Order: sequence, then structure tokens, then C-alpha cells
Amino acid sequence: MMANIEDFKLLHQPMNQHIEKIRKSIDPFRQEIMNHKVYSAIQDIDDLRLFMQYHVYAVWDFMSLLKTLQNNLTCTVVPWFPKGSADTRQLINEIVVGEESDVDIDGIRKSHFELYLNAMKQCGADTSQIKNFITVLKNTGDFDSAFTSSGTPKEASDFVDFTFKIIGSNKDYLQSAIFTFGREDLIPGMFISIVNDIHKNFPDSISIFKYYLERHIEVDGDHHSHLAIQMTSNLCGEDAQFWKEAEQATIESLKRRIELWNGAYKQIMNRTTAHKTMSLVS
Repeated sequence: MMANIEDFKLLHQPMNQHIEKIRKSIDPFRQEIMNHKVYSAIQDIDDLRLFMQYHVYAVWDFMSLLKTLQNNLTCTVVPWFPKGSADTRQLINEIVVGEESDVDIDGIRKSHFELYLNAMKQCGADTSQIKNFITVLKNTGDFDSAFTSSGTPKEASDFVDFTFKIIGSNKDYLQSAIFTFGREDLIPGMFISIVNDIHKNFPDSISIFKYYLERHIEVDGDHHSHLAIQMTSNLCGEDAQFWKEAEQATIESLKRRIELWNGAYKQIMNRTTAHKTMSLVS
């Protein structure tokens, strides 16, 4: 009940003019993502596998963005001292708990990234690329080597590079902005419907992925969205330059998401063309 009361209060506060400006500026890009042609291109489980091999990079780097915010906005060292806003600390820690130690379809604790990998394995998507990327990065700390060694698609490497550019800026208001406006509620209902349709035909192949999407929607609901907006407002304050930079970073983040989806779409179309060519030959 308390969370609902707080959501009601936040929802009915006068709209911050800076927030409203950002929302108007980014709406065309959000609409392009929500209506991207990649969703309608997914016709069967093989198409979905290709999509997941791109999407998994966004699932992974979201965690690094979130942990950066946790490090910057809460105290993660000892001795411990109160740091920042208690409301912000609560938001970040709550999301970290949900992302790092949620439950899978069998009630076993897993991070959302590990849950996504399990979903990929279940439906037969190739996980070697993302696993090789993480292994090399963990061993070397070198993103370029990790991208090259794993054969990461350029659209995915560009997406990750931008996120880590914002992380490396050490500007918490930019990190908060792309977290708030560039990462939440970007899964359209059309995609959910497509997944549900595929699930009817392949219930034993994408039940984990269907569960992942349902958990994502449940965990990243209105409560988190309202608090994230408040967090960005608090961090930008009344600094016009901060708000300008936040708007620019958010737009760039959404552009990188569009390019990531473009990459997945291209792969799916290449597969479709190759499949049609083989059918004609045979």
C-alpha cells in the first residue's frame, strides 16, 4: 500500500518542465523503437533466436549501468556513511535486488542476465558469442579485444560502447537519464503478442523467455519508473546545462538502441532471404 501511495504522489506532482521537454524530444525515437520493423520480421523461433543474440548485449550492459548508479548514489565501501537521498538509495537497491537475485521459472535465484542466457539455451540460440565476450573482458578488461575475439556484431559493440562512455563520464545525472528514459518500458505489446503466439507452437522452447518478459514488465513497472524520474530530477536539479546534457545523452542512447534493432533485423532478413533461395533451388 505504501508504494502505491508514493506512486500516486509522484504521479500527481506538477510535471517538471525539464522532464516534459526531454519526453517531447525523445518521443520520436521511442516511437521508432516501439514500432521497429524487427518485431514484425520475427515469424518463427529461428528469427527469435537471432533477435535474442543481439538483445542479450542490452540485458548485460544494463546491469553495469545499474551497478554504476549503485556505486555512485549509495555507499558501497566501508566504513559506511549515509550518502545521498534515502529515496534514491531505496530505488537503486531495490532494482539491484530484482536484477541480480530474482527467481527463475522454477523459483531458483538468478540474475536477469543469467535468466536470459537460460532462455537462449532453451530455444537453441547461440550463447557462445556473448559468453566469449564476457570471458575475454573479464580476463583482460579490454573491450576491443573482447568484441573482436567474440565476433560481436558492430551494432551491439556500438551499443555497449556508448553505455560505457556514459559510465566513464562519472556524471551520475547522465547515467540516471539514460537509465530512466533509455532503458525502461521499451518492449511493445506487439512483441509480447508475437512471443505468445510462438509460445503456443513451441511451449517447451520459449517458456523461459516468455517468463523473462513477464518478469521484466512486472519488476520494471510504474513504481520504478516514477522513482527513476524523480531520481533524475534530483540529480539534474536546476542546472540547465545538466538537463541539456541529459537530453542529448538520452537521445543518443535511443539511437543506439535503434541501431541494435537494425542489426537484428538485418540478420533476420538475411536468414529469410537465404531460406527462400534454398527453397527455390531445392
